[in-house]
Amino acid sequence: MNIAVCMKQVPDTTEIKIDPVKNTLIRTGVPSIMNPFDRNALEAALQMKDTYGGSVTVISMGPPQAKAVLREALSMGADKAYLVTDRAFGGSDTYATSYILSCTLKHLGPFDVVFGGKQAIDGDTGQTAPSIAEHLGLTRLTYVLDLKVENGKVIARRQVEEGVEVIEAELPVLCTFMKESNKPRYATIKGKLDSFKAEIADVTLADMADIVDTTKIGLKGSPTKVKATFTPQRTANGVTIEGDPNTQAASLIDQMTAAKIL
Repeated sequence: MNIAVCMKQVPDTTEIKIDPVKNTLIRTGVPSIMNPFDRNALEAALQMKDTYGGSVTVISMGPPQAKAVLREALSMGADKAYLVTDRAFGGSDTYATSYILSCTLKHLGPFDVVFGGKQAIDGDTGQTAPSIAEHLGLTRLTYVLDLKVENGKVIARRQVEEGVEVIEAELPVLCTFMKESNKPRYATIKGKLDSFKAEIADVTLADMADIVDTTKIGLKGSPTKVKATFTPQRTANGVTIEGDPNTQAASLIDQMTAAKIL
């Protein structure tokens, strides 16, 4: 089983602050981490390797410092890691990013399954992984809880609004995972030591020149643009109602009635 996992290095959103004057993200001192949902995707891939054999290849697109999350993935049990990096890829939106990653998968593959997190916690669009499936013409299974392989097909349980759906699809497929899917394993001491010795190869535009359409990458190939980032202005405030419970209840009813909520 040849398994690929697409992952992203993201800023730790618990540490992010907004500059009140410039209305921009304050990145100084904010640590970067492996996107949490991609960690669940990696765990699903490692479980599949444990069950069916094969290898797990992790891929990330970003600057050189993104190799940190790839090395972490290697320490958890991934077999190979590649960083997709080139100045020509800078400024790519989710469409362009998914196109570049789909070309990377063609370049490194073929793969039986491609895994990813349901979304990245910095952009929260949930668009990149499904778009990769569209570029590659793969069956797309999102919000997967677990899956098994039988006779060249995958049988997946996926979360839907009404409950859990069981769906069958032929290989190859692309699946996205969420925190309910599994509990990611910890890296072992040996895994960490081995990861420092492992080679993480770069994949550049030159490596994929024969399959990449340069009109679909970078800023020029991105149909969406971020015009501004800002903190919404507060338009309402809470009200504290004083007094004993009976007085508070009566006051609350009066105020809700006046506001035509009741």
